[in-house]
Order: sequence, then C-alpha cells, then structure tokens
Amino acid sequence: MYFPYFRGKQFELIAVRESAELLYDSNFIPVIEPIRRDLRGLFKTLDEVTKFHGEAIIIANPEFGNFESGRNSIAEEIVKKYPDCENISLGLLLKENMSVCDIESNLKSSEKNVNCLIHAGFSDARVLVELLGEDLGRFRHLFLENQSGKLYRRHINTSEGVLIRDGFRKQTNRDYPDQEFFSDLHATYQDEGMNGFGDFLTVGNYYSGTGGPAYAVAIHLTYIDNNRYGEMHIHHFKSIRQNSPKDPAGKFAEALHKLVDEVQDQSSQIFRSSAIEEFINLKKIGHYPGLGYVKKLSIKHHIETLAGYFKNRS
Repeated sequence: MYFPYFRGKQFELIAVRESAELLYDSNFIPVIEPIRRDLRGLFKTLDEVTKFHGEAIIIANPEFGNFESGRNSIAEEIVKKYPDCENISLGLLLKENMSVCDIESNLKSSEKNVNCLIHAGFSDARVLVELLGEDLGRFRHLFLENQSGKLYRRHINTSEGVLIRDGFRKQTNRDYPDQEFFSDLHATYQDEGMNGFGDFLTVGNYYSGTGGPAYAVAIHLTYIDNNRYGEMHIHHFKSIRQNSPKDPAGKFAEALHKLVDEVQDQSSQIFRSSAIEEFINLKKIGHYPGLGYVKKLSIKHHIETLAGYFKNRS
C-alpha cells in the first residue's frame, strides 16, 4: 500500500484531486499536511477523494505554513465537515520537540478522531508504548525514515507500519544530474517489516513558503528502471540556459524539448502516463502553463508510474 505525503500547496492539492479515482483504484492513501488556515482548497480535494470512495489522512498538527505556531482547529474542522466519513482520518505528528505529555494531551483532546501516528523525530519509543498500552494497535504508524531509525521502529511492534522515505534530493535546478537513483522502497518495504510505504513524491521533504528566482527550469520525472532490478530512478530535464532568472517560459520549452525527445524514444523506460501526454501536448501548442502546473504534472506522473508498477505485478 502506497502513502504519498503532500504538504498541501495548491498544486499538490490539485494533483490529489485530479488523481482521486486512480488513488482509489490503486489502494493508495494520500497523507496531507495542511499549510494554510483557509481549508477550502483542502475540503474541495477531500470532496473529490470521497466522491470515489477513497481514503485520506490529514495531519492535525502541521509543522509548517500558517499552522507552525500555536494550536489550531484542523481536527475540529475535519470532524465537523466529515462527521460520518470513516475514509477521512486524522494523523498526529510526533515531533522531536514534543513530550509524552504533549502527545497524551493531543490524543485526549481529539478523543478517538486520531487513528494515525506519524513518527517524525520523537525519540522515546518505550515511553510511547507504555502510554498507548493496548491502544498501540489501534493506530496506523507512519515512520519518516530519516527521523525514526530502525532501533526506534523496533519498539513500535505493529502490523500497521508504513515507512516513508524521501527519495528526492533537493538541489538548485542547475545542479541536478540528468538521472539519479530515487528509491527501491516500492519493492523492498516488506523486507523492512512494513505493510506499506510512502515518499514525498517529486517535491521532497522540504518546505518553503516562497520560491526564489529560478536560473534554470527543471522537470522531474520518475521511472522504473528494469535494467536495475526494478529500482525507481528520476530524470531531471533541465533547460539549456542556466545563468539568468529571465525567460522562464523559454527555459521551460528547452527542458520540455528534452523530455519529449526522451519519452518518444522507443528505448525509454518512462511510463506513458496521462501527464506525459499533457507534456507532449504542451510542446505541440507551445504553451507555458507556469511552474506550479508543471510540478502538478510531475506529481501525477509519479503516482501513475507506481500505479502501473503494482498493476503489472498483480
């Protein structure tokens, strides 16, 4: 089972919305960490998810964005909006700066609305197990790999474990290699003792409220490399010009030209997703839709690639 982790920016929410049917058909469950107090975009997305009977996990105590300081009412708003919907559940981030008293307080205040714990830096597994007692198995446990090591995970003995790995190495656009390894967790999560896996898609476990000037435009596309045991790798299609923030539309066209050349090569291993078809059409009509739209297509392609991988395996 796949748990893609989203930070709730507009282009990410739209990607979830447009992929809602595929997410359900593939038994994929998106995890969404809201970053804006205005939850209308989130609700619009969840309405689409529930329309197709899909599931979603919403972080009740986000770390970033407008919610990073003080308490918020996300849990209350979600419960009010979807009072009888079992498919929309709440997750609690167990962060490094939290005490076991903080965790206990959060769980009590949410009653039984939280059924997912995201292990994201909290380190005292033994105390947590004592706190939860027999309720340990009531929760689905998502482990952010670089914030919850194997020794920590060993103490959380659960059949509902999900390992989330960040396969996207964030760099400045011009510094990305043409191709690199992304992850093999889609094929090895059971070897890690987990019954599910996740990632931060082609965005990475990185948050910034604003973007700076882009000297290069890069389009990121993941693919399954059958020549390397089915590992997932990633193409970074970069613009030729990289020395000035000017002309992002022209630079997008340069990167897009490389992308289309690759996917139309018969030896290409890039999955021919609906996002790829849209990239090809953008080149055909010579249109630049904006970088947020490009990121949305990259995310949708990643989801479709994994959906295709599991469909072929079954």
